[in-house]
Amino acid sequence: MAVHSKHPASAPPGPPVREKTGHLMLRGWCIFVLFMALSGTAWVNAFGELPAAVITIAGGVLSAVLWIVLRPPVQWRRLPWFVVAYVAWATLSLAWSAWPQATALTLLLLYITTLQALFIGSVLTWRELVRAVASALKWVMALSLLFELWVAVVIQQPVLPGFVVDKADDPIEYWSRNNLFDFPGRLQGVMGNANLLAPVALLAIIVFAIRLASGAPRRVALWVWIGLSAFLFVRASSATAYLAAAAVAVVLVTVLLMRRATKPGERTKFYVGYVVVGVGGLVSLWLLRDTIFTALGRSADLTGRERIWESVLSRAAERPWLGWGFATPWVPSDPAFDEWIIDHGQTVMQAHNMWVDVAMQLGIIGVVLLALLYFAFVWRSWFFAVDRPRWDLRADRPYSPITLLPTLVGAILLVQGLAESTPLLLWGWLFVVMLGAKIKQSPHVGVGPAEQSAAIERGERVGRVDPEGRAAEPDRADRADRADRADSTDRPAGRST
Repeated sequence: MAVHSKHPASAPPGPPVREKTGHLMLRGWCIFVLFMALSGTAWVNAFGELPAAVITIAGGVLSAVLWIVLRPPVQWRRLPWFVVAYVAWATLSLAWSAWPQATALTLLLLYITTLQALFIGSVLTWRELVRAVASALKWVMALSLLFELWVAVVIQQPVLPGFVVDKADDPIEYWSRNNLFDFPGRLQGVMGNANLLAPVALLAIIVFAIRLASGAPRRVALWVWIGLSAFLFVRASSATAYLAAAAVAVVLVTVLLMRRATKPGERTKFYVGYVVVGVGGLVSLWLLRDTIFTALGRSADLTGRERIWESVLSRAAERPWLGWGFATPWVPSDPAFDEWIIDHGQTVMQAHNMWVDVAMQLGIIGVVLLALLYFAFVWRSWFFAVDRPRWDLRADRPYSPITLLPTLVGAILLVQGLAESTPLLLWGWLFVVMLGAKIKQSPHVGVGPAEQSAAIERGERVGRVDPEGRAAEPDRADRADRADRADSTDRPAGRST
């Protein structure tokens, strides 16, 4: 007669949890989309405008189809409404645009970038998002170095877009200037522009450092990636990126000090110090701009940018409220922009200041909407970083290094936006929309319906969800599961008949 064991038995051993193939492919697609945004003009330089446009549009269509099929949980009331308002106002400008064809073309790019940002933020958890960004940045950094190495070793002379080896009228036309072994010559990477490579390299340093602080595996490899990114950042030699790095350092130190505050009023002195350093830094930069930019190898007028700003602002003054029509970037083939502003023999494609650019395109109303958009993003990302995660009475949960990413990205883009218009498109716009929407949808790392549904798709066991949609902590859920199993096995033994 069989007798049940009087001793509780543990759960039978099983294989380790593995991600489903579909979710692996989804994350791979998100990495590709992020790589497209971060690599910027590399696609145009390598394949031409038409193939790059086809790839971009096809990518947007595929992401839209995936979004419809997957139907990730989205709280529609918590969409980034200032982003929606800005995109809507840009769309309305088509009614009075002085360059309707350029407006329609660039609006399509704006729609696709916004769609991709919302898509990635909705299908990936916070940890997956940072991991995907790190993977995309590895591709950009590695290809930039390999491209410069190929030009220096194999071609041994500057290369024009389309892999054409010929002499250019001006060095600005080169895709690569063959400067890898010509120190201190500036490297341009796969983007073909040092001012685009430098902020991406700075972003890579931040993301890899966050991965290290999060306890990611292969730590030695992460240190190597940080070293490679730092090398490309220094060799790109962008004055704007150097200032952005200084701003990132100030923000990081302030956030870490804020996290150490234990009393309600203790943060006040840090806020005061932060404002003093910020305002003092801006005033010093303006008063000492000749000395600072000379030391950085740049002219005091930011390499001719003041002349560009004067031309753009004079046109903006003619239509101060509504602007001339959305066009980000400027389409050089359009008669309104063709040879309007010439720099180094090339038609300029941006105002080299996102606020000046928006003032000309969308008027004062557009500037106000953009300011509200960035204010909301900076506000949420700041408190996402400095506030301890809390959704119940427990107030001692540890901070997550992942929460530093949005506020540090905001520091990069705000500084870069003073001398470039690139925060309005490509990875700049994608990251503002993606991170801003992600904070609204998932204000706590690893907690909430969106975070939990993705974890279930990966096959992981997650904590129970309370009636309000917040997940219980994994450790408590695991303890409850073990208690349930113990209750079912550790009962008085009985005889079977």
